[in-house]
Amino acid sequence: MKTAHDLVEKAKSHIQEVPIADAGPAIQAADVLIDVREADEYHEGHIDGALNIPRGLLEFKLSNTPELGSRDLSILLYCKTSGRAALAAASLKEMGYLQVKSIGGGFDAWSEAGLPVVKPSLPSFE
Repeated sequence: MKTAHDLVEKAKSHIQEVPIADAGPAIQAADVLIDVREADEYHEGHIDGALNIPRGLLEFKLSNTPELGSRDLSILLYCKTSGRAALAAASLKEMGYLQVKSIGGGFDAWSEAGLPVVKPSLPSFE
């Protein structure tokens, strides 16, 4: 029986991961940056410009959003540590997307590298 870790390792062998040191230029080159974490994770902090589409909805959202339907889009994905993003990248490749990459180490590596994080603030009621 395969574990989640087994599935992630298999996915990583079939996708391209961008090292955290190259993530900034990869983001600039991408047509779309997608954070595949859950909404609560995204709202705690995310990479500027990232579109939040949780992993469980990704294939459906891309299939039903004309702006994201082109198989030539350059898509860069990330999650917390890179497992979900690897699975998502493998799935998008199976759907026929030609330019899909994920950020190695995910959001945790991004944050640990001291790179900028967007943290939505709550409104002041004073």
